[in-house]
Amino acid sequence: MPKNFLNRAHSRMTKQHKVALAGVAALGTCAVALSAIPGNSGTVTTGAPAETAQVAAAASLQNVKGTVTDQLAGQNVKLDALAAKKKAADQAAAKQRAEAAAKNAAAKKAAQQRAGQQAANRSAQRPQIETVAAKTYANNLDGWIRHALDIMHSKGIPGSYSGLHRNIMRESSGNPTAINDWDINAINGIPSKGLLQVIPPTFTAYHVGGTSWNIYDPVANITAAANYAAHRYGSIDNVNSAY
Repeated sequence: MPKNFLNRAHSRMTKQHKVALAGVAALGTCAVALSAIPGNSGTVTTGAPAETAQVAAAASLQNVKGTVTDQLAGQNVKLDALAAKKKAADQAAAKQRAEAAAKNAAAKKAAQQRAGQQAANRSAQRPQIETVAAKTYANNLDGWIRHALDIMHSKGIPGSYSGLHRNIMRESSGNPTAINDWDINAINGIPSKGLLQVIPPTFTAYHVGGTSWNIYDPVANITAAANYAAHRYGSIDNVNSAY
């Protein structure tokens, strides 16, 4: 028989064959051990080692189960903590969004209130402006004097109704087209004209903005003469004779 026959046979053995051989070897070892025990040693209980092994295996399994349970419990605690943090973060973000929305709404409301107040102020001011713009004056000596006085006061030119009326009656008797053709001014070619008998150069030099450039215009003539009198005499009220 060839020497490597057993080696080839061993190489073709399956896992089951190997387990069977290992079992046979274990039984042989047990038999040897039993044969070595003295005859008077008493009866040996063969089931005790198996029961001990089962108890140890059960205890080991219980430990494994406990360890797995503890690990799972620890993971659940971590997941709960993460969920709580996420919930808190979401609530904080929602609160910030709500506060920002409230601030924006408050700012918008304040802007609308300011716009409304400004519109109300403009509405309150508009009637006063319209009242001034709509003011009218009679087309007579009284109306001309009152109109001239309003312009004079707006320009800071002094003078009173009585002062203007007194000088107008002395100079032209209230005739806006009156002209002096006999005094020195007339002889020099620049006769006095209008209600307050103003010569053209004086009218041009002391013309009041916003009035007509026509020297015969009653309001333009009065305001220019009063402006000249204010510069030379302090006020038309101080004039009591030819000026």
